[in-house]
Amino acid sequence: MSSHARLAMFTRFSITRWWSIVLKEFLQLRRDRITFGMIVGLPIVQLALFGYAINTDPKHLPTAVIVAEESPFSRSFIAAMKHSDYFDIKETLPDEDAGRRALAQGRVLFVLNIPADFSRKLLRGERPALLVEADATDPNAVSKATSALSGLVQPVADKDITGPLAYLNGKPAAFDVQVHNLYNPEGITQYNVVPGLMGVILTMTLVMMTGLAITRERERGTMENLLATPVRPIEVMTGKIVPYVFIGLIQASIILAATRFVFHVPLLGNPVAIYLAALLFIAANLTVGITLSSLAQNQLQAMQLTVFYFLPNILLSGFMFPFSGMPAWAQFIGNLLPLTYFNRLIRGILLKGNGWADLWPSVWPMALFTLIVMGIALRFYRRTLD
Repeated sequence: MSSHARLAMFTRFSITRWWSIVLKEFLQLRRDRITFGMIVGLPIVQLALFGYAINTDPKHLPTAVIVAEESPFSRSFIAAMKHSDYFDIKETLPDEDAGRRALAQGRVLFVLNIPADFSRKLLRGERPALLVEADATDPNAVSKATSALSGLVQPVADKDITGPLAYLNGKPAAFDVQVHNLYNPEGITQYNVVPGLMGVILTMTLVMMTGLAITRERERGTMENLLATPVRPIEVMTGKIVPYVFIGLIQASIILAATRFVFHVPLLGNPVAIYLAALLFIAANLTVGITLSSLAQNQLQAMQLTVFYFLPNILLSGFMFPFSGMPAWAQFIGNLLPLTYFNRLIRGILLKGNGWADLWPSVWPMALFTLIVMGIALRFYRRTLD
């Protein structure tokens, strides 16, 4: 065969050769179960999250009441709050200190305070006020609910202030509702978003970097050398994690400095508490990354698993959308993610000045998450040794 004929054979497009390549790629995709799962799973997850979980008009927000006076007027106003769909009365608290603790710990977003002399002042025509304190660290979560409060006054007055008391029901209304937005009274969005960015950035970078740790060893052919040594799985895992702990602390320091001096977010709490919370959160993310690295067969799979883990974190943790506005199943998933608790910790320390007692409800779930995920990583790592 002449050189010209051979050149023509290779330059001519062949359906048979082309179809062989297509079949080969389909075969590889079928064998790569993680990639195939991402092809199907990611669209389903995105549809579920954006279609059902994300809600920019949160309702049924957790609310507590401090009732210093039981009267028909107070009961009617509490009932009106329930019927508005914006408020879900979770508990009755004894005093204002208990209300502030509930707001600081994030158990409730609103506290209604009904004073002891409310009915007496109302019957005297003195236009008493009900106090509603709101956790405004996330302005978007409470803005519509606080706007709805003013609309509850007149229906309650029309219902209860009748007959001989009808002369009290005029303009202005017989009583008032005063809303105090705590922790972020100006409603500055950066105060909520910028602290949360610390958790988002740490999650994205640390999980991705450690997610490639073991798969990189496997693809470079150095995994065999590592397996030939008497190094135990726990030693490999922790040894690979420690360098990234320092990277995470450096990132946290850079973000904290920008938060304070560029965006002027107040720092009301203890800086030591910030670094301890960041250290625990870094450990949680590194264990996730090393677990994904143990599960993945190559770096592409590790990257895909990282994206699959990162998507629910950014959408269900309360970083972008109000956590309380999500349905119960989405909140359940969000409560399994360390970023949810870190957002509460960092915002609580910076904006609320929370102390150790207020931080503990968000600390222990992250510690438990870290231990469980590390156990999973060790189990799957042992399987790779076989």
